[in-house]
Amino acid sequence: MLHACPQCQRTYSAEAAGFCTADGTALRPVEEVPLTTDPDDPIVGHTIADRFEIRRVIAEGSMGRVYEARELRAERRVAVKILHADVADDPVNIERFRREAETSLQLDHTYIVDVIAFASVPAVPGRSARTWYLAMEYLDGEELRTLLTREKHLALAAVVRVTAQVARALDPAHRAGFVHRDMKPDNIFIVREGDDLRVKLLDFGSVKFTRGQDRGHKLTVLGTTIGSPFYMAPEQAQGDPDLDHRADVWAINAIVYEMLVGRVPFKGTNGPQILFRILSDEPEPPTFANDKLPAALDDVLMKGFRKKPAERFQTVGELADALGRALGLSGGHADWALATTASLAAQLPSVGAARTPAASPHRAASVGDPAPPPVAAGSVEAGDDEAAALVKPTGAGPYVAVGAAVLLLIGALVALMLR
Repeated sequence: MLHACPQCQRTYSAEAAGFCTADGTALRPVEEVPLTTDPDDPIVGHTIADRFEIRRVIAEGSMGRVYEARELRAERRVAVKILHADVADDPVNIERFRREAETSLQLDHTYIVDVIAFASVPAVPGRSARTWYLAMEYLDGEELRTLLTREKHLALAAVVRVTAQVARALDPAHRAGFVHRDMKPDNIFIVREGDDLRVKLLDFGSVKFTRGQDRGHKLTVLGTTIGSPFYMAPEQAQGDPDLDHRADVWAINAIVYEMLVGRVPFKGTNGPQILFRILSDEPEPPTFANDKLPAALDDVLMKGFRKKPAERFQTVGELADALGRALGLSGGHADWALATTASLAAQLPSVGAARTPAASPHRAASVGDPAPPPVAAGSVEAGDDEAAALVKPTGAGPYVAVGAAVLLLIGALVALMLR
């Protein structure tokens, strides 16, 4: 049996505490809490398909609005995503929605959100056309984006655990022929389990099929790009139609960088500038951006940013293994995904003492640089201004050193001759 808050309509399992965690109101059995309506959204308080009782709005994006609902048949909490009316006018958007549902159903993994139902209904309050919805398991926690915005960067043990669990989810998906193409902190949900955390991957609506699962139905025009520019691999930034799972490996490497450093590896004032930097520049090594990190992480992250797919890590699991081993962990990512964060922390080096790195060959940046807020697929966000453009290495350092050595040698010879 579910319990509900009479004030905000949140639902809880019967084992939950007796008070709402949001407003402190005493909980009551859900049947005793009348449904409220929302003057701004007539769908709230409505039951969809005689199955999902919509209780409140919990999130909104460019594609649709997400509600907390109660599934009447199974008496459980669910999240119901409903396409915006104008979005549902485009058959391509409906196909993306369908792919999100079908891909999640096919993958059926511990670290991928569970899809319960995908369908349309003739009409809902406030709409005259068919309404498409996707029902998923309800997750308690927050997006990695929200966590990074608040904390800036994560402890090493949490980074290892998150990366390991993402690898456990994505590597089987890649082997099955699915490329996510929009991996970003917004699509990694952090579920709280007591004092620990568990990953759930979201939104496979931009998925690319590498084994013909789309039956020839393409959603993109040749040369176009899908994804968030901050996390795009070079081949994805160029709109390469033959990109494969290694584009996701790059994106996860960029997310690991952000979890460690507190900012994205490539920034710019607009989309083209970000993509140009991804194609032509190297990111600042993580220990230059956060001088408290172990130096061994530089080689790992910089390999993950190799421009050619064949030169970077070939799987997310390889990246996760390299990350943990650079920190001195034994075993592999399959072990670390199941280990508690506390047990991982006990094995990891202390990073409390700052190390003094050499001057960065790239643009200086503060460890406290704010992480970018959520961005929709394909959208851009302002970052650095033009005054903070990247500074290229001049390459003069070695020549200056050699010249100074030659001058010293000549001086010494002259001094000997004068004697």
